[in-house]
Amino acid sequence: MSAPSEAQGPPLGEDARDHLHRLMANWSLLSDLSFSDLLLVAPADGAETTAPTLEVLGQIRPNNRTTLLVEDLVATVQPVSRWPEALAAMRSGEIVTSGALSGEGAVTAVPVGHAGTAIAAVLRLAGPLRGPTSPFEPRYLDVFDRLCAMVAESTFPFPNADVAGAGLPRLGDGLLVLDASGRCEFATPNAVSALHRLGAFRAPEGLLLDEIGVHAATVDRALASCHPAVEELDAPPDVSVVVHVVPLAAAGVLTGAVVLVRDVTDLRELGRLVVSKDAALREVHHRVKNNLQTISSLLRLQARRSDSERSRQALFEAERRVRAIALVHEILSKDATDQVPFDAIVDSLVAVAEDAVLTSDPVEVTVSGSLGALPADVATPLAVVLSELLMNAVEHGFVVTRAGRMRGAVGHVSVRLSSVGGVVAVEVRDNGAGLPEGFDLEDTTSLGLSIV
Repeated sequence: MSAPSEAQGPPLGEDARDHLHRLMANWSLLSDLSFSDLLLVAPADGAETTAPTLEVLGQIRPNNRTTLLVEDLVATVQPVSRWPEALAAMRSGEIVTSGALSGEGAVTAVPVGHAGTAIAAVLRLAGPLRGPTSPFEPRYLDVFDRLCAMVAESTFPFPNADVAGAGLPRLGDGLLVLDASGRCEFATPNAVSALHRLGAFRAPEGLLLDEIGVHAATVDRALASCHPAVEELDAPPDVSVVVHVVPLAAAGVLTGAVVLVRDVTDLRELGRLVVSKDAALREVHHRVKNNLQTISSLLRLQARRSDSERSRQALFEAERRVRAIALVHEILSKDATDQVPFDAIVDSLVAVAEDAVLTSDPVEVTVSGSLGALPADVATPLAVVLSELLMNAVEHGFVVTRAGRMRGAVGHVSVRLSSVGGVVAVEVRDNGAGLPEGFDLEDTTSLGLSIV
């Protein structure tokens, strides 16, 4: 289905356009009840209903019957002669039905009422039946006719309410039809099966849902307010059924309700398994992070006890590298996805580098750009690389110039991050002494640069 066209559609007010949007968000119920393709049309030139052409604003196909319209007609302009019933319905404000036309079979045009006028028309294109007819078709068509009358009266769709949105029960899941008092007039086999899952084994016809053991407050609420309501009913062991009540009314008087039911037990169980898996993954990352922090602490303790300055420095560097990897697992322990918001890691690595400044003069580290979220198998080595480059800059970039610089002079290290076309780039620059003369990366003996 599609939204009303802004370019060629009728000059409708915002409220009228919202009404058409709600209708197309909810009319899958109408399509399934009528076993038919539906079109939403309006005068193409925005004039009165004497317009010579019609613009197709929306189209939907039934889920329970083969479509008659293979082509997508949305946003096309069609001659009025193809569906004269549409203009007749908009002019009269009444539902108009005709016989076979244009090879599409019977056509029913329902005026879409809004603020006392017909702003569009819903066309039901019902061709020759294909496949076996449902034994419940007369019941379905009766409910369809009642909802169409509400469309003409502008009481359907309901303001600010979903009727058949994503995740809500559909006609094939199970249908009950209630009278104005809430007694069941008709129930499909799927609906009866869903009631059985809730522990209600009595035949529902002629009874209130409470009388068969289903206590759905949403039914009473919907009948009392004449407004749709949704509720999820639970029954041991771990049974979940969604109940969606759509009131039926005529001339503003409640005449009954449609109850759509859907057994979502398997979906809820799958959701619990996903949540359990996510929790397990977070726990694994949390434990890895804790173990790495323990190793980091042991290395730090050992460094403090070492008598050799060279050994002490080597242990401190090893501790810092372990801590950089632990940062990745710490973030993963808070989110079960495999994507790591790398910018948060950069901030932590910068803080570690600033704490390790060896010069007497200040060193300022600035970060620009962003890498966004990265896969864990990229974020982990990149965190180690960035840690090495930052530490190399603050530990070695300014040591040589310390004696020659004025006190209070600021050393600057910049980190630039970019991500373009799936390729990430990290650039680390400093305004220190620079690389020594004759430096060759291939011949370096530095462990940090070898790691990089």
